[in-house]
Amino acid sequence: MRLTTLGRAETRIAWFLVCLLTLASVSSAQSPTPPSAPPVPASTPSTDNASPQDASPQDVSPQDDKSPTFVFKKEVEEVILHATVTDDRNRLITGLGRDNFKVYEDGKLQELTSFRKERVPVALGILIDNSGSMLPKRAKVNEAALQLVDASQQDDRVFVVNFGDDAFLDQDYTQDISKLRAALQRVETRGSTALYDAIIAAVDHIVKMSPLQKNILLVVTDGRDNASQATFQEVLHKLQSKNGPVLYTIALEQNERRDDDSRQSLRRLSEQTGGTAFFPSSLDEVQSIASAIARDIRSQYVLGYRSSNPHTPGVYHSIQVQALDRSFRLRVETRTGYYSGNNGSEESH
Repeated sequence: MRLTTLGRAETRIAWFLVCLLTLASVSSAQSPTPPSAPPVPASTPSTDNASPQDASPQDVSPQDDKSPTFVFKKEVEEVILHATVTDDRNRLITGLGRDNFKVYEDGKLQELTSFRKERVPVALGILIDNSGSMLPKRAKVNEAALQLVDASQQDDRVFVVNFGDDAFLDQDYTQDISKLRAALQRVETRGSTALYDAIIAAVDHIVKMSPLQKNILLVVTDGRDNASQATFQEVLHKLQSKNGPVLYTIALEQNERRDDDSRQSLRRLSEQTGGTAFFPSSLDEVQSIASAIARDIRSQYVLGYRSSNPHTPGVYHSIQVQALDRSFRLRVETRTGYYSGNNGSEESH
């Protein structure tokens, strides 16, 4: 077999070329590969709708006096009013529309943000005086209270508080008539009448636990407050939270003796929230009063607005609602104002 061979000169040249190729290969392996440039997006997204969190530092750094600044706006909660409208003969007016109403806060016309006249679910608290003097009256009072419960709708919720020296939540929010009846029949003579303390406790319970927006309190008593730690002004302030309950009171006066101071206090507490105070001359009137309250509750307009006035904590804001029908001024019962609270919360007065 014939083998092909190279001469000495060719061999040196070949060896020289092999060395060059080897050195080039080693040099290439040891040199770092430069990083590739990042991919360029096909299109750059617009920053017109970018949030401040998504903005790059140069987007928010002030460049000159005309650079944009961030403005934080506080959402103003809606003020809700439950209004009953009657004519000069005290007849309920139920056919009005949004344009029939004007709402003023601190004398300034407000723009209505919501208006409803259909029946809305109600959270009802029934507070019954359980002092010794009420014992012979409880049977008829319980019947009237149950009549009010019977007039409720499927989505309504009711709780029962019996109070004397102390207030006892004998039944929390429920639709169960049998449970409400059992709570109303839980009669114990508990001494004096701590009416104001009971109302404050009931309002606190509503604020913490009410499942609904519309809240009503019905208080039945036969005597003036004589055992509360709370004062009248404290109760009035508590009731007048911005969206607090509407208070109805039924005062059964003892031995046909009028207590004008007590009447005035109960009337003021009720009317300031948009409710009514009743002073029946006999127990036989209690059931008809309960029917009137049920009718009022179901015939109210629900008005909402967002206040255009500045809210400083602790400042009272008066409310006036006018209703006109064919140029006739109608009577409107609703809350008369509220106190601005702290941290955006509101308290009515």
